[in-house]
Amino acid sequence: MELCALEYLQHAKNLLAFSAGSDSSALFFALVERNIPFDLAIVDYGLRPQSKEEVAYARKLADRYEKRIYIHETHIKPPRFEEKARKERYRFFESIIHAHGYDNLITAHQLNDQFEWLLMRMAKGAGVVEMVGMDVVSQREGYRLVRPMLYVPKERIYAYLHEHNIRYFEDSTNYDETIERNFIRHNFSDPFVKRFAPGLIKSLHYLHEDKRLLVHHIAAIEELHYAPNPHDSYAIKRIFDRMAKRLGYLLSTKQKEEILRQGAGVVAGRLAFAVTKHTIFMAPFVQTKLPKSEREKLRRLKIPPPLRGYVATKRLEERVGTLLKQNLS
Repeated sequence: MELCALEYLQHAKNLLAFSAGSDSSALFFALVERNIPFDLAIVDYGLRPQSKEEVAYARKLADRYEKRIYIHETHIKPPRFEEKARKERYRFFESIIHAHGYDNLITAHQLNDQFEWLLMRMAKGAGVVEMVGMDVVSQREGYRLVRPMLYVPKERIYAYLHEHNIRYFEDSTNYDETIERNFIRHNFSDPFVKRFAPGLIKSLHYLHEDKRLLVHHIAAIEELHYAPNPHDSYAIKRIFDRMAKRLGYLLSTKQKEEILRQGAGVVAGRLAFAVTKHTIFMAPFVQTKLPKSEREKLRRLKIPPPLRGYVATKRLEERVGTLLKQNLS
């Protein structure tokens, strides 16, 4: 089974998001085969009796292959279970990453997931950037998200599991078609991938290349992201959307409209943003009490107020001030 982006993983400290399902179980053994170092993180939502067996299986694998394992138990209730579960899951992963210094978070997203995402975004109305939002490697706040199986069809994963007699669990909720994702998966994405996988893989590679050419360049100083101001409301919203994703947050349509309306401020209590004449910025929001001399220095350098806490905390005043001066903001 062919994996992508192994060069990012070979000499790094890696954390595998594990569920004991078919995809993460296959990825576990594929990484072991290639001597990729990694530890495990698993979330038990406590909704199914089987979840205890899945955690026990994860513990057994961690013990057998001498991996460190992190387990998080939580209880999430409807409505919007999928959304809440995803946020809780990534909060857990990121807390481990930041506490223990992991370089990469590895997830088991595969080709069917990628195409499923494209169809879901298309159903809601989206452009190329949103429809091919899953990248093999993407930068997040303080770590990389790596998806080595992103171009591996689900059928190939099952074949690998059966060839190597690997145990895995099937989540019964994956067959509930009242859940939008499952409806699209069983009726559209899975049958399509099964029949047209080679052509789909080529098309997705082309789409990702088109996305790379279309998107505006975003640079960063530490976690302060910035890009030229395109002076186009649609383009500005798309740039802020990409910046927020790099910082580990998905902006809603309403939030993007509010960012555009305000021009400078804080969104979701965690992201500071600003639009200047020539540049747009986004950074983690830091609220701190600054001495008068520091406040005056930040004001003199014309650093937008919402960014000042982060800039001062990271001691980036001169670098950001120079950037603003160069751009005549």
